[in-house]
Amino acid sequence: MATKKKPMISNKSGGSLTPWLGIAAIVILLDQLSKITITKLFVTGESMPITSFFNLVLAYNPGAAFSFLAHESGWQRHLFTVIGIGAALYIIYLIKNHSSQRMFCWALSLILGGAIGNVIDRVMYGHVVDFLDFFYGTSHFPAFNLADSAICLGAALFILDELRRVKNKS
Repeated sequence: MATKKKPMISNKSGGSLTPWLGIAAIVILLDQLSKITITKLFVTGESMPITSFFNLVLAYNPGAAFSFLAHESGWQRHLFTVIGIGAALYIIYLIKNHSSQRMFCWALSLILGGAIGNVIDRVMYGHVVDFLDFFYGTSHFPAFNLADSAICLGAALFILDELRRVKNKS
């Protein structure tokens, strides 16, 4: 007896939403596993040198990028959670309507996974878990995590895709 295959989620243009959501899910999984591991192995502020320019460190960020609004009374947690959820829903809408545009969807999938990874932290812990610490001499770049890395990589791909699109129009 033949088994029925589950239909892939698709849009009107025939592209599938499933692979793009799969990429986002992988980002979320890797992000959350890395954060769970770091919180089990380190105490807040503890640092482990890896190279001459990189440490693992456990840091909590109740704000946004670069600790923006981190010293506020707590309202920012809710604001950034709502913004993250809103962004995720809009990104899913964009992917659904442009699923055949590979680089565009790669970019959005990475951003989606990163945004949801950080929303999970805000909902579960009230802050985002950061642990990647790059530095030069005594100057440290603000600590970040895999979700932040996926968002930055996605933003770079998004810009590259747009530059490619503009070049092809001329």
